[in-house]
Amino acid sequence: MTDRLLVLVRHGQSDWNLKNLFTGWRDIDLTDKGVAEAREAGRKLKGQGIKFDVAFTSALIRAQRTLDLMLEELGQTKIPVFKDQALNERDYGELVGLNKDDARKKWGEEQVHIWRRSYNIAPPGGESLRDTAARVLPYYIQEILPRVLRGEHVLVSAHGNSLRALVMVLDKHTTESITKLNLDTGVPMIYRLNADSTVKSKMDLAA
Repeated sequence: MTDRLLVLVRHGQSDWNLKNLFTGWRDIDLTDKGVAEAREAGRKLKGQGIKFDVAFTSALIRAQRTLDLMLEELGQTKIPVFKDQALNERDYGELVGLNKDDARKKWGEEQVHIWRRSYNIAPPGGESLRDTAARVLPYYIQEILPRVLRGEHVLVSAHGNSLRALVMVLDKHTTESITKLNLDTGVPMIYRLNADSTVKSKMDLAA
């Protein structure tokens, strides 16, 4: 029986996560804690006995470094890795580089929450989750899903919102329920898919 395995991991804590700044496409590296989270994610996956065939990540260093550290812990650094900006974090536009508390003071708690969590409302000059999904999902369907359906074990290291766009489809979230979903840094989500690409099972390797 084919094991159609897909593992999604949000990158470890970045320097701007720590400073509570909107990051978007700004290329910010991991903190020491983020490095530890990435290594721990790799150890957890190793504990599951998973052997990966291929990995995908974004064009941003925090996701790439998380992937490298996980593969190092897994002892699987030789597998093919594909990097594409389709998997980048959503672009926060004019919010990039701003402290989230300062943004709340400027625009109000409710408006900032809408920009961060809503499905179809974008911050000024940036992307909504719907806009993010418009680049993530075609890439998933064309590049990642066919490999999973062939029985390859696929690891994806990406970002809170690029993965929310994907999890929205996999877990059948509505535009309402997705607003409540937050993905923690460095926590692997292990999906096994049916032949029709729907989810057979999901396991969250939270601490």
